[in-house]
This record gives sequence, C-alpha cells and structure tokens, in this order.
Amino acid sequence: MNTFLKGSIISAFLAFSTPLALADEPLPLPDEAPATKSADPWEGFNRSVFRFNQGADKYVLKPFAKAYVRVTPNFFRRGVSNAMSNVLEVPSALNGVLQGNFSGAAHDTGRLLVNTTIGIAGLIDVAQYMGLKARESEDFGQTLAVWGVKSGPYVVLPLLGPSTLRDTFATPVDWYSDPKSYIDHVPTRNSVRTLSVLDTRASLMPLEKNITGDKYVFMREVYLQHRDFVIKNGQVEDSFGEDEPEDGSSP
Repeated sequence: MNTFLKGSIISAFLAFSTPLALADEPLPLPDEAPATKSADPWEGFNRSVFRFNQGADKYVLKPFAKAYVRVTPNFFRRGVSNAMSNVLEVPSALNGVLQGNFSGAAHDTGRLLVNTTIGIAGLIDVAQYMGLKARESEDFGQTLAVWGVKSGPYVVLPLLGPSTLRDTFATPVDWYSDPKSYIDHVPTRNSVRTLSVLDTRASLMPLEKNITGDKYVFMREVYLQHRDFVIKNGQVEDSFGEDEPEDGSSP
C-alpha cells in the first residue's frame, strides 16, 4: 500500500460504498429515525473527512471503476467478484470460531473448500448450488461486539470511511487475517487489492440513485444500521403485537 492507486484507493471507496454493500436481504434505509447526537459526537470532524473522501472517490476511484466496466466483460467481473469473496471466507470462518458460532464457521469453511477446488480457485460459486449460499462475512469488529465491546462513537476515517471506534481498532486484525495480505510479491498483492476494489466499486454504482437528502447523514445511518444488522446476524428486534390483546381488540 505504498501509493494511492495501489493501496489507499482500496479504502477511498469505502467512504461511499461500504454502507451500500447490501446482503441478500434488504437493508432498511434511514427514514425518520436519525442517529442520536450521542452516536456522532465528532460530527464536525467527521463531515470534513467525509468531504475529503468524497473528493477522492469522485476524482480517482469512480473514473477508474467506470473504465474497468468499459474494458472488461461481465463474466470476467463476475469471476473476480466470486474469487475475492471466496478469499474472505477465511477471516469469516476464523471470526465465526472466535464468536462461538461454529455452525457459521463450518458453513464458511465448506464454501471455501468447495469453491477453491471445484469452483476453480473461487471463480465460480459452485457452493451455492450445494446448499451453501453466500452470507455476510464476519469481521473482527463483529467479534468484538459479540465479546461485549461497545461500538463507541461513529467516526469517519481518512480514506477508510465510515466506522466506529470499536471497528477502527478492529481494522488491523481484519487486514492481517485477509489472505491477500500474505501475497509475497508486492506488485501482485497491490494489483489484486486494486482489482478487488475496482470490481466492488463498479458493482455499487447503480445504487447511487438510492441516496437521498443529506448524504453524510444517509451514509451514517445506513452504516450504523447495517453494522447492527450483521452483528445480530439479521435478527431484528421488534415489538409488533406485544401489547395487543389476544382477541385483537384495542387495549
């Protein structure tokens, strides 16, 4: 990560795209439930960094992502996306074990083994046809949450984008648990990382139209909601019907 294009560019897009990286299940978008001020006490600083990150995305990453789409066929981009997702099954399985979620870790390990072998190094997602569908990857920030570590304030990091204090401290562990970090040949490692980022950013461009209102607030709310969603493994608590009498009459 010694140049912007070969390293820092990998994180610049996070300021724009990470909150919009939706799973198979729809992510609830912010409507009338903005985060409390206590969740974002550093808003002034965060907005300044957010503007910087937006500029990095607008003038560097997005143009490269558009060029990537123009010069590569769809099947190539699909193969790249599958291969990069396959690599992330490694830290996901590891974090599953650390969380005590052994069934989830077994699921991720099964996908890794099947797609790495039959799926030709992950280029083809064969595992999905064997009942091992892709799911949200587990990261160390989620592991810390399971261990009881509070999220702390919302923070926007230069180039790294939306985060929380807890997830910020977890980031180095995520980097070191990513197999791409152990590619010995530096130019190859940087090329692989850049290709991964470009493919992800390109796939998220159609979602830009979903952004409404204050972009900073939108990004913050989607990020925080999404993190809460994945930490709870999609188990959203609600109180629908809790206070309703069994006969359906009004209390």
